[in-house]
Amino acid sequence: MVFLLGLALMVPVASGAVVVEPVANMYSAPSQDADVVSQAIFGASVVLVEERSAWAKVRTADDYSGWMLLAALRRYGADDRAYASTGTVAQVENLFANVYREPNVTKHQPVLTLPFEARLEVIAEPENDGGRWVQVRLPDGRSAWIQRGDVNLNPRPLSVKETIDLAQRFLGLTYLWGGTSSFGFDCSGFTQMLVRRRGIVMPRDADVQAAWAGVVPVKRRKLQAGDLLFFGESPQKITHTGMYIGHGKFIHDTTHEHPGVQISRLGDQHWTKLLVACRRLK
Repeated sequence: MVFLLGLALMVPVASGAVVVEPVANMYSAPSQDADVVSQAIFGASVVLVEERSAWAKVRTADDYSGWMLLAALRRYGADDRAYASTGTVAQVENLFANVYREPNVTKHQPVLTLPFEARLEVIAEPENDGGRWVQVRLPDGRSAWIQRGDVNLNPRPLSVKETIDLAQRFLGLTYLWGGTSSFGFDCSGFTQMLVRRRGIVMPRDADVQAAWAGVVPVKRRKLQAGDLLFFGESPQKITHTGMYIGHGKFIHDTTHEHPGVQISRLGDQHWTKLLVACRRLK
């Protein structure tokens, strides 16, 4: 059941959709002239909160809301299950992965190029050709193929050391405001992803992360690898975050000096004067 409210078409809170673009922007208002507040990636399920013309206000799994173009979504029917929610799921493990119409990289250009963590429903894992290919179903029902080496069919939570190793794979990746994917992260999107790979869903924004009930304060002299660092003018004005990796260093996505994921020293004057909070995951 739907009903009109002013210019908006409201939909039931339980109505859902799957993201069908590699990376879809979420805006603060239903306009591409509005600022980007976050993103959602291919295969992610979202809740449809409100519709307005070609736009939908969506809520992501981390309870973050924003406006997204309806063209970036495929709505679930009343009896449909969420995409990639059952059965075998292939999760992209490389920073980028190409999806093809057939198990061949030379016949046609890729159907899609997907970012890290994108999810695909698996149809089959043929043993021919050395098990190189995985057949997948796209959200629109089409069959496609992805190379086995690009995906993980059994992802698991990572240890702190494994998380730090993962973080360093992104070194040099450019900074992107609102970014939550390997096409470009912002600072809190990058830290949120690292925490997510440890099996924990953390809030989206840096100031909210620092105040989140899933972390506890830790003194700077007690820092351990995997702890989270928050920077700003004051504890009430946090604007940046990163992950401590030990030996006085932290990894983060920043625009300072050169934009992108980099490793910095906590003792550097620029960062030490801005450090306002340290947190440890519970």
